[in-house]
Amino acid sequence: MDYVYGPGRNHLFVPGPVNIPEPVIRAMNRNNEDYRSPAVPAMTKTLLEDIKKIFKTTSGTPFMIPTTGTGAWESALTNTLSPGDRTVSFLIGQFSLLWIDQQQRLKFNVDVVESEWGQGANLEILASKLAADTAHTIKAVCIVHNETATGVTNNLAAVRKILDHYRHPALFLVDGVSSICALDFRMDEWGVDVALTGSQKALSLPTGMGIVCASPKALEASKSAKSVRVFFDWNDYLKFYKLGTFWPYTPSIQLLYGLRAALDLIFEEGLDNVIARHSRLAKATRLAVEAWGLKNCTQKEEWFSDTVTAVVVPPYIDSSEIVKRAWQRYNLSLGLGLNKVAGKVFRIGHLGNLNELQLLGCLAGVEMILKDVGYPVKLGSGVAAACAYLQNSIPMITSRI
Repeated sequence: MDYVYGPGRNHLFVPGPVNIPEPVIRAMNRNNEDYRSPAVPAMTKTLLEDIKKIFKTTSGTPFMIPTTGTGAWESALTNTLSPGDRTVSFLIGQFSLLWIDQQQRLKFNVDVVESEWGQGANLEILASKLAADTAHTIKAVCIVHNETATGVTNNLAAVRKILDHYRHPALFLVDGVSSICALDFRMDEWGVDVALTGSQKALSLPTGMGIVCASPKALEASKSAKSVRVFFDWNDYLKFYKLGTFWPYTPSIQLLYGLRAALDLIFEEGLDNVIARHSRLAKATRLAVEAWGLKNCTQKEEWFSDTVTAVVVPPYIDSSEIVKRAWQRYNLSLGLGLNKVAGKVFRIGHLGNLNELQLLGCLAGVEMILKDVGYPVKLGSGVAAACAYLQNSIPMITSRI
């Protein structure tokens, strides 16, 4: 039962945590097990093999850590860098800001490249920094693939192209928390050295598992990295990988079974189809926003996110009132504007195990809420725009043909 009851289902449209599909909930509804029994290592082995598929890597080494995305950040940094190492990191929204803060608190020398919120990473500045760094003092380039505070997606292939152009050996570290399993992500092809995600986003699991994948170059860097690490130390995992038991400490048995079910659902749909579905949902949402006469926080189409849309409201409306009214009256959960865009935007999350009719219910709710707070929206306008697009773009469900 909900802590604060509302009839029917809560319509969860924040950009994480997301809806958990019923097969995953059922898979997690089980007792504890001895993680040293033969069953758990056997399952872990297959999970590690399948995780590589969602990162699109054959050479990477994955780690399933009982933590959040923030812990996965720390794991990526402390296993590859030493205090005082110089990093380049892009500040484009709240979550990139938090990662920069973590880098600074871990005593790295952070070159912050800041852009206006709603813009992507300034890659021209990256190019100039790499060109000037003939001594190769920059040890890592850190970037958030998908900034959920503003609905901005960065071009990772372009970052790799710049690194290669200047033949720069810096590690390429990527926060893929709200992108992996939803947006196109190619770890090997784009030369990503460490990529990470969180269970509560596109994997559609509860919060509690940070998944990190390290390239051979990153593993080599970990041998000389001097940052203090204990809980997040990859070497502890690697020792148990060699033993075939896999776990240096107790994992969440329930999350492992949930991950098994979540991956099975993704592979049954097909990862490329999952990515295409997210693209459809995002396009439909943006068409609805346009039909409402509102603007997207993301300033250029090349940066549009397919997992979250940040909607800018008129100055006479406080966007937090939209989020509050959504929950209080319609049992709809929308994302707040954060930090610099607090009160100025609300966010519609459209990621995870989600279909088109669920999204249309959300869009209908947003229209009523906009009317409630005094915005002159024409009821049905956004839903109609989304429907017109979706009716012509939704494919048949492959398993039901």
